[in-house]
Amino acid sequence: MMNGNLFLSPAPHIKSSNSTQKIMLNVIVATIPAIVASAIIFGIRALFVIFVTVLSCIISEYLSRKITKRNRTINDLSAVVTGILLAFSLPVNIKFSIAFLGGIIAIVVTKQLFGGIGQNFVNPAICSRIILMVSFPLAMSSWPNPYNRTIFPCDMTTTATPLARADVVEISYLDLFLGNCPGCLGEVCAMALLLGGIYLISKNIISPVIPLCFIGTVFVLTALFGQDPLFHVLSGGLFLGAIFMATDYVTSPITLKGKIIFAIGCGIITVFIRLYGVLPEGVSFSILLMNILVPHIENLTLRKKG
Repeated sequence: MMNGNLFLSPAPHIKSSNSTQKIMLNVIVATIPAIVASAIIFGIRALFVIFVTVLSCIISEYLSRKITKRNRTINDLSAVVTGILLAFSLPVNIKFSIAFLGGIIAIVVTKQLFGGIGQNFVNPAICSRIILMVSFPLAMSSWPNPYNRTIFPCDMTTTATPLARADVVEISYLDLFLGNCPGCLGEVCAMALLLGGIYLISKNIISPVIPLCFIGTVFVLTALFGQDPLFHVLSGGLFLGAIFMATDYVTSPITLKGKIIFAIGCGIITVFIRLYGVLPEGVSFSILLMNILVPHIENLTLRKKG
């Protein structure tokens, strides 16, 4: 009540010191270990790619909101987070023009066309990565060896990721954990991603349920299929997807049962794509498909009246 007026609003009435900006700032802090690792492993060009995608996302969000005469939202830092996660999903030798286009797709096509933050039904960074993979398959499937020290993609020697290689026995678990292997610039160092995940959990930004169930499902299923489960857990974009993308507030379930179903579904689809699909990696596709099913998962798991 204020000045004799009674203000009413519908339930639930939740008070929290967290804001979108604070949450996104914590996510940015959590990505710092992976950003540093990418610069060490792939050289300074990794920082250029991250800068280009973040800049593209910020410009796209600002212009799309201005053109449609809606409130400015770039201050909530969600565009920055999308730009970082998109860069993490790209090869370090990607052309800057393609990286910039990826930011436009993530913000304009996947996010703002559906109303902006909180209204997109799939993760913008993942959707953008998949569109770029379909549109530029060669550029998106050519990964340089680690420790190239150049910003010019033509000077880099490219190779296959561990998941695409037949001689996987040559890659040690330690190499996979520390990122001494080819791959997208933000996904190769499992240690850095794990540090970011621990930070987010300690700050109560994310729940450990989705990452643990997602990674655990991949571990168990690959073991049942006679594969090396530790290799599959440490390879590819599993840590990046499970910690930073599958836990997206907007595109993941809110109920505990829903989170478990969602994460297990992501794990199952990832394993089947890895083992039986044309592409060696399935994390992005699995999260995208499960994002689409989230409304149905929540309908099944929400408490019913009566």
